[in-house]
Amino acid sequence: MPKFLLILWIILMAPYQVMAAIDVYEFTDEDDRRRYQKFLEELRCPKCKNNNLAGTNSEIAEDLRRELHKMVIEGKSDEEIIDFMVSRYGDFVLYRPRLQGNTIALWGAPIVFLLIGLGTVGWIVARRRNLVNARAELSEEEQKQLAAILASEKNGSKKSKN
Repeated sequence: MPKFLLILWIILMAPYQVMAAIDVYEFTDEDDRRRYQKFLEELRCPKCKNNNLAGTNSEIAEDLRRELHKMVIEGKSDEEIIDFMVSRYGDFVLYRPRLQGNTIALWGAPIVFLLIGLGTVGWIVARRRNLVNARAELSEEEQKQLAAILASEKNGSKKSKN
């Protein structure tokens, strides 16, 4: 019986292996291949949200890879390819969106958060330093009281040893 289940499982899973085929595109030179690979890594799949074009097998990613291959072979410039993709799918398709009015918060937020964090750390350090300095500055009366406490502690520890 286990042999039958194994054979049945293999038969049922065979179609899924056919679906896992990888696109193979031919290029005339190595520079075009490198450009194509660079775009696959830098462009995001509009459907998969957080996968680049190389990391997904969705239908739209396959179409984009086919279109990208065609544009690279036709000799389109990087700017033309990026402009085409952005005009069709919006800035979302770029992992590193351009610096524009609608993306300024995206680019500026890390700098703002870093400055806020550094300011907070600086404020905490300065506050603690002031606390330490305030404690270190005792009046004459406080110094006498401290000396008396220390002396009584010293005498108390000597008596307990004897």
